[in-house]
Amino acid sequence: MGNKKMELKSTKTLSGFIELLPAQQRCFDECAARMQRVLKTAGFAHLDLPAIERAEVLTDKDNWDEIETQMFLFQKGDTKMGLRYDGTVGLSRYVAGHINDLVFPFRAYQFARNYRGERPQRGRYREFYQMDLDIMGIDTLSENYDAEIVATLANAYGAVQEFIGPVNIRIGNRRFWNALFEKLNLTEQQQRAAFILIDKKDKIKDFYDGLVDEIGVDAADEINKVFSNGCRSFAGASSDIDAAITEMDNFMSLLDSMGIKNAKIDLGIMRGHSYYTGIVFEFFLDRFPELGAIGGGGRYENLTSKFSKTKIIGVGAAVGFSRLMVALMDDNKIDLSSFEQPVKAAVLVMGAEQVQYAMGVLADLRNAEIVSVPYLDAGKKFKNQVEFADKIKARFSLIVGENERKNNVLSVKDMLSGTQQTLDIKSTIELLKTV
Repeated sequence: MGNKKMELKSTKTLSGFIELLPAQQRCFDECAARMQRVLKTAGFAHLDLPAIERAEVLTDKDNWDEIETQMFLFQKGDTKMGLRYDGTVGLSRYVAGHINDLVFPFRAYQFARNYRGERPQRGRYREFYQMDLDIMGIDTLSENYDAEIVATLANAYGAVQEFIGPVNIRIGNRRFWNALFEKLNLTEQQQRAAFILIDKKDKIKDFYDGLVDEIGVDAADEINKVFSNGCRSFAGASSDIDAAITEMDNFMSLLDSMGIKNAKIDLGIMRGHSYYTGIVFEFFLDRFPELGAIGGGGRYENLTSKFSKTKIIGVGAAVGFSRLMVALMDDNKIDLSSFEQPVKAAVLVMGAEQVQYAMGVLADLRNAEIVSVPYLDAGKKFKNQVEFADKIKARFSLIVGENERKNNVLSVKDMLSGTQQTLDIKSTIELLKTV
């Protein structure tokens, strides 16, 4: 074999992929669980859909070269496949395929990993968790559901407020803009250009000049009035504009009746997707506005048109969960101290003869739902075992020696105060449950 030195492989993850330390992962999992409990309480069914779809489901394009930078695509035999890049495509296929098995309006949520082949950068990952929630109806769906989905998502964020702080909600309306553009006699090309500029309004310095270039001075002045004077200044301009204003008033009243007080109308909220047709919304963090939108969505028409002739109308939202949590943890914005000490008891075994008794103690602790970790290298010195208990930040050390085994007791050491007492297992469990 010779003396050839083994080359060690890099332990660094691929660019755009996330690994968390244990305390970070516990915080991540707790926040995910809390938010999902809110969705389940609101009657949303949890869907766990395949991560791999047929390529024809993910895209209508035949030229893979055009989309290979955005999606992970591969081929097995004659079957072209790809990894899901969001929850919408899989949901539309699922609803179309099970349309006779579901009760409408149908409400569902997903919490799943998604994959995008775009260039990784801060806040943009190639593998990430996203939370999606949708309410769907056949042919029609009351606008009242738009308010319910916003309120449900607001409550989900409220469930993790101690970690991420309060949120605020900004409400836009695509119907208002469509009605105004029609009033201004804009062409389809001009409408698309105006949509893009309004969507980027807060990110560009020459917003007004850009409008003038695309749609002319008169129309640009009218659009500017929306932001300077408010949408109500257009009341009476057309029946469609009045209908859109009424829709927003009703929407805000419904949110208020559901206890949502942190929402305001902001017609600069457009959402980039072209399939949104009515109310749109985005959520922002009060304490960290620099993160931008941490979730959002809106009303869409004909979700399943690619898979079914049945018209499905829905309202949906998506939360960039990994983006939100990782950004806050990377910047030390979340206090992880409550997740640093998950172990309540370290069971330390002084000698092989005590292992069987110690394992019985361990079973009793876990039956009582007390997080407990044994040190089963029973031949190691007491000093080594106590150091282990200290390193895992165990709140108590339960020491099992020969005397403890013979007398059916435990030596219980408080790792904070250093005090120690002898208790039977029942009294030990009672103590651990009170701390």
